[in-house]
This record gives sequence, structure tokens and C-alpha cells, in this order.
Amino acid sequence: MAQAQSTEADWVSRFADEVIAEGERRAPGKPIVVASGLSPSGPIHLGNLREVMTPHLVADEIRRRGHECVHVLSWDDYDRYRKVPAGIDPSWAEHIGKPLTAVPAPPGSPYGSWAEHFKAAMIEALDELGIEYRGISQTEQYTSGAYREQILHAMKHRGDIDAILDQYRTKAKPATAVKKQQKPVEEAELEAAEGSGAATEDDGSAGGAGYFPYKPYCTVCNKDLTTVTAYDDETTELAYTCACGHAETVLLKEFDHGKLVWKVDWPMRWAYEGVIFEPSGVDHSSPGSSFQVGGQIVGPIFGGEQPIGPMYAFVGISGMAKMSSSKGGVPTPGDALQIMEAPLLRWLYARRRPNQSFKIAFDQEIQRLYDEWDKLCGKVADGTVLPADAAAHSRAVRTAAGDLPTTPRPLPYRTLASVVDITAGHDEQTLRILSDLDPENPVTSLDETRPRLDKAEHWINNQVPAESRTVVRTEPDHETLATLDEQSRASLRLLLDGLDEHWSLDGLTTLVYGVPKVLAGLAPDAKPTPELKVAQREFFALLYQLLVGRDTGPRLPTLLLAVGADRVRKLLAA
Repeated sequence: MAQAQSTEADWVSRFADEVIAEGERRAPGKPIVVASGLSPSGPIHLGNLREVMTPHLVADEIRRRGHECVHVLSWDDYDRYRKVPAGIDPSWAEHIGKPLTAVPAPPGSPYGSWAEHFKAAMIEALDELGIEYRGISQTEQYTSGAYREQILHAMKHRGDIDAILDQYRTKAKPATAVKKQQKPVEEAELEAAEGSGAATEDDGSAGGAGYFPYKPYCTVCNKDLTTVTAYDDETTELAYTCACGHAETVLLKEFDHGKLVWKVDWPMRWAYEGVIFEPSGVDHSSPGSSFQVGGQIVGPIFGGEQPIGPMYAFVGISGMAKMSSSKGGVPTPGDALQIMEAPLLRWLYARRRPNQSFKIAFDQEIQRLYDEWDKLCGKVADGTVLPADAAAHSRAVRTAAGDLPTTPRPLPYRTLASVVDITAGHDEQTLRILSDLDPENPVTSLDETRPRLDKAEHWINNQVPAESRTVVRTEPDHETLATLDEQSRASLRLLLDGLDEHWSLDGLTTLVYGVPKVLAGLAPDAKPTPELKVAQREFFALLYQLLVGRDTGPRLPTLLLAVGADRVRKLLAA
């Protein structure tokens, strides 16, 4: 695949073409740099994952073609702590204004800081997803003096920066533009789309003594509630006051306890890292936003070029309401990976262009999504897949470094979910049922069905409401059985008489659909008519009522296998 070119409708290949060409123009012979930035200000959600997944997929394609490519992931952990999220002790408000690395982790966390706590979950998810990157802590960069020269340069050219920023200060706020462009179904999704809030951060113009693109963290209270009151370009003496009452004068050429304001910080990093490709969210892509303004600053001030890269759209959640109420926010990649395998989650991002919004299912829709994925895998296996679909599948199941782990025997997700639901996760019962699905080729160990089985079990136990769970009757429903007409009794007898002969998933499917046909005087394989479909629905509703006390439930063939022939006979004997 080293020389693969974008001959099909594949957005990743098209961007790879552009980035390789741009890399040759800007920095010939050097590794190509793509970038992402994440703020560990709270749970890093599935919308933020697009910030990483988009450049990852492009970088991986570039590596597959034999080029050296570095994916830089900046942890914006030197950002200020802005607000106390839902579910956290309100006393954490005392830390507002401190760097995220200086705020204590949430109660009960094993990590040393707020930033480390939220980074850890994302790092684990990125590892499971096979995403290769070079992580950079902005706390380490700033406090080590790595950016000292850039800071002094920005302060020296503060008048030029101020003039650029001033062109945008009267224009619409980015957040307003976001709300006009998109209509998320929930406030939590909107908040997710707006990222950490850096897009609307003070640009350095709030001070009364002129414009300064640098904001110190107070050396006494460690907060950024500071105002620069004077700066000397020759000596680099910087005077500031803090809301806590502290005031001091420091030498900026020796002082490493502050940072550039976001709209200056971002273009500085583009030049510092030599970034060729970096996408941006909708909050950074409207007039006056960080990405647009940064493009005006990076060349004249820092001598760099703005990265190429798309604006990426919302990632919505199907089943959002339940997630929001239970967790106080939007779900994270780690949450998604508890209910779906990594290749499926990668595929959801790979198959849609970055500017296309899509939803990730936490509700019943996940079963249809898995059906679609399995169908695609089947087409890849038999060679009938379309080129663009083949490319998305390839990006989902492997990276340039190798294949991602997969389930050795990927049984349908909906089947696994139904079985786990009925057995309440009892391993021996689960293995018995899965072995009966295909007696010619039985499952001999649950390990063959993992990790998909574990993902389906987690989904059933954590995402399916209690009222939707399947509880098989322990005793026959004598009241209903006593009121059945002869037609209904005959249908139950036909079913019970055929159990032994049809005891497999395919066999029972033929049986349950065939019973109403035989009763109507037709062959079991007769084509269904509208009248027949009505009769089938009535028969299915009767079976559900007698087996689980509801009008619906898991697919009947799976349910019958799970209940077991003896118990089915006990519950259906009229």
C-alpha cells in the first residue's frame, strides 16, 4: 500500500495528497507534522475525539505511503480552570483561575491533578483505538522556558498583534456563530461543541495599561486574575497586579509562570512545531475566532504558516438523554469503548467527511449499527465491497503499525445482547445458548466471542432501561392460556412439535415464521401476504406474552434458544 493514491471518493486520501504536497513545499525532507489539541478541563468527550481522529487518519495514510509523519497532541493543561462541572463539590470553585495542572483531582481520584485525571481516561482510550501520537504538556512547555523566546518576541511586537486583533473585535462572537450554524438537540451537545471555552477567551486587551499578549499566573495565589501594568522591552521588566492583592515586578526573560493568550498562543505553536495539518471545530471557524485570527498572526509575527485542515462538525449522541441525566454530561470515548469494539468506533469517524455530522449510538440503534458493520465486513471478505467503503473499513481495522484486535467469532451484536439479557450474564447458560445457535459449528468457548460479548453485556447492563430488560416467566401464564381459542392452541402445538427438529437459530427462524403459514394451509416457505404478516405478528405477540409477559422482546428464535426447549414446553403447553 506504500504508493496508494486517492483514486476513489475517500476524504482521507485526498487530505493526505494535499498534506504531502504541502509538506514538500514548506519543509522538504523533514517529517510531516499534523496536530491536535485537547483541554483536560473535564471529561474529554466524543466530539473532542474528532479533533484527534481526523489528523490521526490522515497521518496514518501518510505513513502507509512510506512517509515519516508525526502527530503532535498538545494537552492544553496550562489553560485556566474555568468552572466547576456538574457533580463536583462546589468548593472546587476556589481553584478557578489556576492552571489545570495546579487544581486538585476530583474526589477519590488516584491522580495528582485535575488535568492528569482527565488526561488519563483519554490516553487509555487513544491506546485502545490504536492512535499513535507525541503528547506535549503545555504546562511543561511553558514552565520549562521552552517558549521564552517566542513570548519575548510576542511582547516586543504587541502593537502589531493588537492591530491584527482589533480588526476582529467588533465582529460576532464565535459562540453565537456556532449556535446559528448548528442546532444540537441538547444544551450538553452545544457545550461539547464549544470545546474548553478557549475560543472566547480574553485576547489580552482587557488591561488598562495597553495591550499585552501575555498573562502571568500570580506567584502567590497561582491564579490568572492578574493585570499587566507595565513592560520594558529592553530589560524585559514586567509589572503586574493580582486580584488577590499581590503586586510584583519580574524579569520576563527569567519568568516561567504565565502563558500567551490563546489567540496568540495557538499560532505561536503552529510556527514552533511546523504544523502542516490541523482541523478545527465549529467554534474556531467563524470570523474573529482563534483559527481565523491565528491565520493572520502566524506569518507576520512568528514567521510561520497556518496549517491546512477542515472544520469538523458535531458528533451527536443517540441515547443522549439517558447519558446526560446519569453522568451530568456527554459520553467520552472510554464510555463508547465499553459498548463497542475499537474498529467500529474508528469506522464511524473514518466513513464520514469531517464536515458531516453523525451520531454515535448508545441506545437500541447500536444493534443496527453493528449489523451494518458486519455486512460491510462480509462484503470485504467476498470482494463485493465498493472502493470507498473498502478504504473506510481498512482504516477502521488496522493502522500503519498493524491490525487492531478483533473478536475471533463475531456473532451478531443483537444476538449477544439478547442472550446476555436473558441469562443475566451467566457464563454457562450463555455458552449453552451460543453453542445451539449453529449446531454444525458450535461455539466451544466464550473467548471466541470476546471482546464483542463483553461490550454487548456492558450495553445491556448500563444502557438498557430496567423496564426494557427481558425477564422470562418462571411459571406458565395460566390465565392467558385458559382463554386461548383453538387456532392459538393449534399454533402453539405446531411450534412445540417442531422444536427438536428445528433447534438452531436458522431452524427456529424457519419454524416461528412457518407456523402461521401452515395453519393457513400454505407451505412453510410460502411467500408472505399482507394477511399472513398480520397472522405472524399476532402469533409473535402471543409467544412474547406467554414467555416474557410483554408484547415485544428479543428476536424470537434467540429467545427460544435462550429459554431452552424444556422450559419453552412448560411455559407454552396449553
